[in-house]
Amino acid sequence: MGYVTRIVIIGGGPGGYEAALVAAQLGAEVTVVDCDGLGGASVLTDCVPSKTLIATAEVMTTFDSSYEELGIIVADDTPYIDTPARVVGVDLGKVNRRVKRLALAQSHDITASVTRAGARVMRGRGRLEGQQDLDGSRKVVVRAADGSEETLIADAVLIATGGHPRELPDAQPDGERILNWTQVYDLDELPEELIVVGSGVTGAEFAGAYQALGSRVTLVSSRDRVLPGEDPDAAAVLEDVFRRRGMNVMARSRAESAKRVGDRVEVTLADGRVISGTHCLMAVGAIPNSAGMGLEEAGVRLKESGHIWTDKVSRTSAPGVYAAGDVTGVFALASVAAMQGRIAMYHFLGDAVAPLNLKTVSSNVFTDPEIATVGYTQADLDAGIIDAVGVKLPLLRNPRAKMQGIRDGFVKIFCRPGTGIVVGGVVVSPRASELIHPISIAVDNNLTVEQIANAFTVYPSLSGSIAEVARQLHTRKAGGGV
Repeated sequence: MGYVTRIVIIGGGPGGYEAALVAAQLGAEVTVVDCDGLGGASVLTDCVPSKTLIATAEVMTTFDSSYEELGIIVADDTPYIDTPARVVGVDLGKVNRRVKRLALAQSHDITASVTRAGARVMRGRGRLEGQQDLDGSRKVVVRAADGSEETLIADAVLIATGGHPRELPDAQPDGERILNWTQVYDLDELPEELIVVGSGVTGAEFAGAYQALGSRVTLVSSRDRVLPGEDPDAAAVLEDVFRRRGMNVMARSRAESAKRVGDRVEVTLADGRVISGTHCLMAVGAIPNSAGMGLEEAGVRLKESGHIWTDKVSRTSAPGVYAAGDVTGVFALASVAAMQGRIAMYHFLGDAVAPLNLKTVSSNVFTDPEIATVGYTQADLDAGIIDAVGVKLPLLRNPRAKMQGIRDGFVKIFCRPGTGIVVGGVVVSPRASELIHPISIAVDNNLTVEQIANAFTVYPSLSGSIAEVARQLHTRKAGGGV
């Protein structure tokens, strides 16, 4: 019987469980060490739960913003009433119970898939023990909840431990009134007045969702605008929508502290102003789960932020140690974590592998409207990182958008002048996460705007705007964008 390669994966999120599936399929002996349940934060406390909550909010928003324009009457039980009265509400306790049930079911499905593939799943916390042995192997010590320990021998180790919510020293979550994003699913009643601190992706998504569910929301942003890391045109559309729907968006307002005062929360800003609400959600970033794992002692280089340094095939600075997912700080996306994990296993086990190319990654902000992006950005163009031209077309001109009462959003595509090769794009619309895919295919395969323009689209459809932008770019690419 031949030698079997031993792989130990610490962390069962997308980076870990996808790596486990690949390694098992390639014939390795795989052990996944996880302390919370497979799926990790993405499935249990972050991506799956938040998007499930947002799905309910999306129905509320769509109904609220379109029903009058589409001729729908919302009234009480009296037929043919002249003055409509809103009767649509939400049972947050029921919503959150569904959220947690779906997250747990997804975790169980992943565990079943990994086990069926032949991998072993161990419950506990793993840490590297010392340097690489003379035979090239590594030791991983697994500590179970009861304090018992087991040492595993691995030919390669993948660190995929994710991250946890960052906390301000003077704004510690209590799980009742001051919350981080993992704690909101324990609420039984809708927050009457919610203060969201942080206007990045997490803050914007939750602020929009709770506003749609019926909370009065104040969004505290330390930057000039919401979503400072996203396309500026897209962020401007979303901020305008937020304000129009009644959200109090406070720009250039840095939160210093949050404290409970009876059954309320007071948030103090750096300039001395105090905001009061019934609840406060802290969404001020994440910290990588890299401490207490013996990483530096094992030769793994950490960045100042605590993230693990990796190259484009997921190798760390320590031989035989790879890393994937949020703990690397490369891109806080489940899709990127999964790709990093798969690449690590392909590389170590000698299969064909292509290095990670971040310029083909598509991502989405699940607000309403959604913001989807791929490839090079407007900031890249403005900074001269790439020579490209762009065209932006508002959805207002799209016939399907008019029929559906969609007023906000646009399609923007960037291409190289001369060749017309598509290098990036932005879609702001309902279900932008679905509409970005043809642009992603174009970016990944170096397609031209002419090829996009010549492909048939359904009439009427929102995707028709993608073809229309491509047609405009085809005629303007030689002379500059708009």
